[in-house]
Amino acid sequence: MADRSLESVSLPLEVRARLAELELELSEGDITQKGYEKKRSKLIGAYLPQPPAANGAAAVRCRLQHSEGAARRVLRTANIGVCDIREAAARERAASTAGNRPLFYFRFGVDQALPQERRTPVTPSSSSRYHRRRSSGSRDERYRSDVHTEAVQAALAKHKERKMAVPMPSKRRSLVVQTSMDAYTPPDTSSGSEDEGSVQGDSQGTPTSSQGSINMEHWISQAIHGSTTSTTSSSSTQSGGSGAAHRLADVMAQTHIENHSAPPDVTTYTSEHSIQVERPQGSTARVAPKYGNAELMETGDGVPVSSRVSAKIQQLVNTLKRPKRPPLREFFVDDFEELLEVQQPDPNQPKPEGAQMLAMRGEQLGVVTNWPPSLEAALQRWGTISPKAPCLTTMDTNGKPLYILTYGKLWTRSMKVAYNILHKLGTKQEPMVRPGDRVTLVFPNNDPAAFMVAFYGCLLAEVVPVPIEVPLTRKDAGSQQIGFLLGSCGVTVALTSDACHKGLPKSPTGEIPQFKGWPKLLWFVTESKHLSKPPRDWFPHIKDANNDTAYIEYKTCKDGSVLGVTVTRIALLTHCQALTQACGYTEAETIVNVLDFKKDVGLWHGILTSVMNMMHVISIPYSLMKVNPLSWIQKVCQYKAKVACVKSRDMHWALVAHRDQRDINLSSLRMLIVADGANPWSISSCDAFLNVFQSKGLRQEVICPCASSPEALTVAIRRPTDDSNQPPGRGVLSMHGLTYGVIRVDSEEKLSVLTVQDVGLVMPGAIMCSVKPDGIPQLCKTDEIGELCVCAIATGTSYYGLSGMTKNTFEVFPMTSSGGPITEYPFIRTGLLGFIGPGGLVFVIGKMDGLMVVSGRRHNADDIVATALAVEPMKFVYRGRIAVFSVSVLHDERIVIVAEQRPDSTEEDSFQWMSRVLQAIDSIHQVGVYCLALVPANTLPKTPLGGIHLSETKQLFLEGSLHPCNVLMCPHTCVTNLPKPRQKQPEIGPASVMVGNLVSGKRIAQASGRDLGQIEDNDQARKFLFLSEVLQWRAQTTPDHVLYTLLNCRGTIANSLTCVQLHKRAEKIAVMLMERGHLQDGDHVALVYPPGIDLIAAFYGCLYAGCVPITVRPPHPQNIATTLPTVKMIVEVSRSACLMTTQLICKLLRSREAAAAVDVRTWPPVLDTDDLPKKRPAQIYKPSNPEMLAYLDFSVSTTGMLAGVKMSHAATSAFCRSIKLQCELYPSREVAICLDPYCGLGFVLWCLCSVYSGHQSILIPPSELETNPALWLLAVSQYKVRDTFCSYSVMELCTKGLGSQTESLKARGLDLSRVRTCVVVAEERPRIALTQSFSKLFKDLGLHPRAVSTSLGCRVNLAICLQGTSGPDPTTVYVDMRALRHDRVRLVERGSPHSLPLMESGKILPGVRIIIANPETKGPLGDSHLGEIWVHSTHNASGYFTIYGDESLQSDHFNSRLSFGDTQTIWARTGYLGFLRRTELTDANGERHDALYVVGALDEAMELRGMRYHPIDIETSVIRAHKSITECAVFTWTNLLVVVVELDGSEQEALDLVPLVTNVVLEEHYLIVGVVVVVDIGVIPINSRGEKQRMHLRDGFLADQLDPIYVAYNM
Repeated sequence: MADRSLESVSLPLEVRARLAELELELSEGDITQKGYEKKRSKLIGAYLPQPPAANGAAAVRCRLQHSEGAARRVLRTANIGVCDIREAAARERAASTAGNRPLFYFRFGVDQALPQERRTPVTPSSSSRYHRRRSSGSRDERYRSDVHTEAVQAALAKHKERKMAVPMPSKRRSLVVQTSMDAYTPPDTSSGSEDEGSVQGDSQGTPTSSQGSINMEHWISQAIHGSTTSTTSSSSTQSGGSGAAHRLADVMAQTHIENHSAPPDVTTYTSEHSIQVERPQGSTARVAPKYGNAELMETGDGVPVSSRVSAKIQQLVNTLKRPKRPPLREFFVDDFEELLEVQQPDPNQPKPEGAQMLAMRGEQLGVVTNWPPSLEAALQRWGTISPKAPCLTTMDTNGKPLYILTYGKLWTRSMKVAYNILHKLGTKQEPMVRPGDRVTLVFPNNDPAAFMVAFYGCLLAEVVPVPIEVPLTRKDAGSQQIGFLLGSCGVTVALTSDACHKGLPKSPTGEIPQFKGWPKLLWFVTESKHLSKPPRDWFPHIKDANNDTAYIEYKTCKDGSVLGVTVTRIALLTHCQALTQACGYTEAETIVNVLDFKKDVGLWHGILTSVMNMMHVISIPYSLMKVNPLSWIQKVCQYKAKVACVKSRDMHWALVAHRDQRDINLSSLRMLIVADGANPWSISSCDAFLNVFQSKGLRQEVICPCASSPEALTVAIRRPTDDSNQPPGRGVLSMHGLTYGVIRVDSEEKLSVLTVQDVGLVMPGAIMCSVKPDGIPQLCKTDEIGELCVCAIATGTSYYGLSGMTKNTFEVFPMTSSGGPITEYPFIRTGLLGFIGPGGLVFVIGKMDGLMVVSGRRHNADDIVATALAVEPMKFVYRGRIAVFSVSVLHDERIVIVAEQRPDSTEEDSFQWMSRVLQAIDSIHQVGVYCLALVPANTLPKTPLGGIHLSETKQLFLEGSLHPCNVLMCPHTCVTNLPKPRQKQPEIGPASVMVGNLVSGKRIAQASGRDLGQIEDNDQARKFLFLSEVLQWRAQTTPDHVLYTLLNCRGTIANSLTCVQLHKRAEKIAVMLMERGHLQDGDHVALVYPPGIDLIAAFYGCLYAGCVPITVRPPHPQNIATTLPTVKMIVEVSRSACLMTTQLICKLLRSREAAAAVDVRTWPPVLDTDDLPKKRPAQIYKPSNPEMLAYLDFSVSTTGMLAGVKMSHAATSAFCRSIKLQCELYPSREVAICLDPYCGLGFVLWCLCSVYSGHQSILIPPSELETNPALWLLAVSQYKVRDTFCSYSVMELCTKGLGSQTESLKARGLDLSRVRTCVVVAEERPRIALTQSFSKLFKDLGLHPRAVSTSLGCRVNLAICLQGTSGPDPTTVYVDMRALRHDRVRLVERGSPHSLPLMESGKILPGVRIIIANPETKGPLGDSHLGEIWVHSTHNASGYFTIYGDESLQSDHFNSRLSFGDTQTIWARTGYLGFLRRTELTDANGERHDALYVVGALDEAMELRGMRYHPIDIETSVIRAHKSITECAVFTWTNLLVVVVELDGSEQEALDLVPLVTNVVLEEHYLIVGVVVVVDIGVIPINSRGEKQRMHLRDGFLADQLDPIYVAYNM
């Protein structure tokens, strides 16, 4: 397209030559866009007059050019102005209606008919893609269409004005494919500064070129900085015509173009909504370029976060604030169900308006008298009459004739093969193959002669050949499915050639191994030298064609399964006759065949019809085409061939390579059969081929596209004509209309069009109609797209062995609107979508297999591929290696695009290309792409002919083994059928709640354990108010009774304590506290001890001295930096006056490492209890009041909050008594405890219960299990323990560490049959999967499955529930997860969808009352509601102990009252959500048992879309998604769901996880994942109780401390 300004100036020739060189360099990718623009403006700057400012916008020139037959228009856009394509299109329409021509389409771009010297250099801002076709060998003409490219460029330009920002994913360096450092150096951000004076006048230098080099960084930063510069665009048309009058600022002229605004279309975004984030003043902080251009941003809470991750997320949040496409429609939300939105039909969608179509009849099949009665008869005739006539010439890889097969040789060799098949396989009595049996033909693509001999040998022997591809390895893509076909056909013999047989994979013994999924085969080589000569008197039986099966052609379905289409002998013959008539074949014609001769068009023309007419076939193998793409054209010239059979790929390859050829003459061709003419994108190959080769004798009417399918054989073919004035049929159809299955000639409003060419007329002797693709086969209307159906003799008859599928495909009776069939003969579904146009011309717009129905609209995979490939530059992906398919996620199809990335493209480039593909598809097709993945070159599974194996690719994608190197997911854009966000209902008054519950028969959810006061037992300890008194009493009455036994890692006793030993030791510690520590009663003392006996003695020493003990986990010697600060914090927050510990830890606290972690000078005095005074205290302290403080219990919650609670003496004694009664603990009992003794129930069981109840506690420090996982269970077995307590981490250690050792443990005498209760001490929802696998695993060692149960504790009450010895077994219920999100409890059957198993958290302890309350309104709830668990008990803690005095926040945690109902009782709020359920079981006291189920912590729950989600549910789903995900944690940030997964596998698998994680969360939880973070194993922090620290993880992620392998930001 010449610049108008340049045309008025004649540029010197050398300048023109230099410009042309520059142009070429740019198109080849040798210089950058910027370099090109700089050099170009330098070259022509001197020759340019200053343009006038006024008429910049009017610089549009159109000129009409005629090329033979087809009217074509070239629209030439000057760079200075902005072309309004609508005006041009309107003129175009006027012109076309005036001339009454057939529908034609117009091209935008450089007209290829321009003479070379007129072709002035093209500027990138409007450069057509036409030029590049010649120079770049990577182009695939199949999908090229200039109109389409222009549309895509316009769409992209428009998107750029909207400044959409897509955050780039973050990758660990080891994951990045290429090694060049360019990927990491920040691109030059000054792209706009130097060329503002250049010709284009693009503001800010963001060219809207079709080369598409929008600098990614610049593009993102524009969105972030909110730059208001406008950019010029090559088109002002918005695809879909949005009502927003988007202004196209013409930079030079500053004028606005009037926009004829179309009716508003809600399906596209309008440009008013482009997001502009104000840039914070002065924040120019650049960050490491690896993460793109993340500026200092403000988080959702208004807190500035200078972190590249949070800036990225902010960018994502901003991008997602753009309005979603469809407005939400009406829903019917029932109480529990979240209804997914059902796609309502768009009221404005185009509907078919034509009359009902009429079936089209092909011409009569005229039977010529000398046509043979069967194909074998034809072979016999030519083999005997003209044995010297050439039948087939094969080529070697140099293009030299390798071998000429004559009709005589074909006849004799086929006979020989037939004889040998029938008589030389098996024995005389038991031949292996009888007439009618199936045999498979395995021949390579370069040996058509051997194949032809074997095929005709089978026909003569009356056996059925099943031609297949050569299996190259045992695991070829799709080879297994071929094996299933062979098995179902009962194939036992494979015919093959000598060379192929030698090339097959062999086992060490030289045998051909059985391929995966294949039947056992006898391999039979058909070369003449290996065969016996038939006897003189043997002659094959040649019959007239009948209904026996002639051959079976394999067909690969969309899902990868392989079917065999049977073709009868009569169909075979009739098909050859119909092709002969349609193509006008005559005897001895020469035909060049580039197609696969084993199936489809290649087989029908090159093997079958050719023999019927004694034609000479020149076969060009695929291997020769790869070396010399022009070989077929050279053969056409050399042999003066009349016919050539090619695919559009072959035409495209020839275009790429034709430059250096002089002596090409194609005038001998009367027919160029385009086998894939049914692909709508083949038209561009045909046009381009004609344009280039017209000058070499190629006539337009020679190009004959045809449509075929395995079921219907040839469906339609364009007839060769002599009339060159009759242009072929063309349709320019609206892509939008097509998605609704409606034919609309494109209006000038839209750029999204599909130009289709006809594939000729219906075959002779056939009837064709089109029926609705789904449902009953009803005839379409004339303007409706349907599946083409054919009724003819010359078609397949069935899918071998599949009667049901056969009925649906081969026995279809099309219905009229009145409901009657149109004929009594069955039609066959061709699998092609199309319509019959004017004049009986057949148009195909796609295949049923490529159809993707997204939200009720139909999209064709080929069209999506074409749009993706129209997005330049093509330096990033390989053109022919792109796969488009749909996956079903959340009740709709979602489009996935997978392409192979070129090894030399950088991360930024690829990502930029991906973002632009998404925008282009969004604009042109108005459909969102769910996932776009780039994989390394040559990694997609291939079909035998080198294409991409689609179903295998889809399979790899779904199972997470595609290993992409780049992934971009866009669930936010695509998924529009999520349930309506929940609206919180206005709260109901108390009276109506009461009445409502009464009416529905639901009781108020409350329950209680046994009443402590009413229990009669001989509890001696009851008479003492304080634990210190109980110990003194035991030391006097049973001094030598052992209370504690500590085991070491070998399972031997490390230490033990009797009552008197403990008492004496406690006395000495009390003396030490008073004398050395100078402590007063009531002072706080921190006890920093490893789990053991010292801790217990120190605790009672404090009680004896009147001090308040606080147990603190000691710092980990290997990890002081992270563990010591926590110790220091607890010591400070608890206001400890002194710190007691062992000598070893004493040294550790004063070590150099400790000094690096904390300020060691601020420690309180440290007392070392290894060296105790010898004397006794004068008196033992006795508290004056049981409500005084006994000890402080400090613990860090999963949300990272450190909370200390106060335990009074009264509560401590009541607690011990409650546990004693529940577990029936007496001095004669032994209990094994494998818990951390620092807080909660673990501490109480370790230190307090034995003193109160007198039983012996066997103490097993959990840390010892790391060296000896069997320690705990061996101790339980050895001491014949009946009751044991452990934590989830201990249980997990045993399950993982001992899983394979149960047999050896049994041999060592491990016996768990005496265990009646094994209680997991926890503060969370019971981990049912873990407890069940533990029970199953150790069942063989005698563990009773009912023995395993859990407890529930929290900060306000350290143990609410605990499975006792006498209560009923713990129960499990299944609840509907969707109802839970609405705080409702709905019980469902096990295994029903969305069911969640919940296990009861043990039995409610004696003296404990529970009620379920609404956490917001504090009203009591009914049984069927999820609410907060409130507890009333004598052993509730008496309040938080904090130094900061934030009690105001939690003031009601310990003393809440219900807002109605029982408003007197004081309750403590646990912070856990749960529900009560009255079971059919009875308690010990004969009443019905109330079970408590915990769902999760209130402060961990996430509010998303107005519903309540528990992280564990989402995490469980995610862990199931892929075998390499070992652990997962989720959290929210600014309403985005962030999923962190730990990867156990190679880093290459990291990107596989992104789509799988997104899919599973969508499917099971109706949530869109915002960010997926893949990290190494062990990154997710877990506390000592085995709980995930999600908030720590969140902080680490936002501060960018996780060192992730990959971070994906879903759009």
